[in-house]
Amino acid sequence: MASEPKERKSRSAAAFSGRYNSGSVWLGRVILFVVIFGLWEILSGRAFNAFWVSKPSLIVKRIYDMTLNGDLWYHLSVTLQESLVGLLIGMVGGTLLGIAIAFSGIFQKWVYPYIMALYSLPRVSLAPLFIVWFGIGMSSKILMVVAMVIFVAFYNAYEGVRNIDKDLLDMMSTFKAKWTHKLSWVVFPSITTWILTSLRLNIGMALIGSVIAELVGSNRGLGYYITYSSNMLDTTGIFTGLVLIMLIAVVLEQIIIQVERRLLKYR
Repeated sequence: MASEPKERKSRSAAAFSGRYNSGSVWLGRVILFVVIFGLWEILSGRAFNAFWVSKPSLIVKRIYDMTLNGDLWYHLSVTLQESLVGLLIGMVGGTLLGIAIAFSGIFQKWVYPYIMALYSLPRVSLAPLFIVWFGIGMSSKILMVVAMVIFVAFYNAYEGVRNIDKDLLDMMSTFKAKWTHKLSWVVFPSITTWILTSLRLNIGMALIGSVIAELVGSNRGLGYYITYSSNMLDTTGIFTGLVLIMLIAVVLEQIIIQVERRLLKYR
């Protein structure tokens, strides 16, 4: 009987910290997957017209066919390349810009309103402009991804630096530490959580950016495949493209989670 309050207390602590047994987490995810896709499979063609929403079994078959005829890698590789290169450039550029402006004194007061003005631009409308400037090649797609990603990285790095303990920086200044030492010993370790958070958020933004750019003008990629399927009234093709984008996002996020666990073992 005495163990019951202790067990209840440990469950409350787990709920508060967000830490649960990995087996129960994955079991819940599998059950949700089976319920959602099972209902979709059963109801499609019975409760509503399968032409409009397709079926999971048809999507799996389409992915299988695309794998056999080489279309899957033909389109997937382009979208992946655009997303990853743009994500890398946007993350590095946005993070360094956020750190630089956070330490720039009064200069940050001057430029901050302009950065906010740029951030408020509807970046979807920039895709045609990038294609006019750089053509329908990969450069315009990567630039679109950078435009989607860089502001999230900037704001996370900027706020991360502003939340660093000032006493630590003052202590480094007292010991006449170089800027490189301040960055490597205080700044980057302090904002690692912010950077990883922005990286996880930006996975979806990068994919959205590359697909939008491909929708506007492209001859390869998942965005192009979705547009082509839409023109053919092929709803299974449209859902196949969307499912593939979701799968990429889930896989990339799991990679980031593993990196986060290694870097933040102390949490």
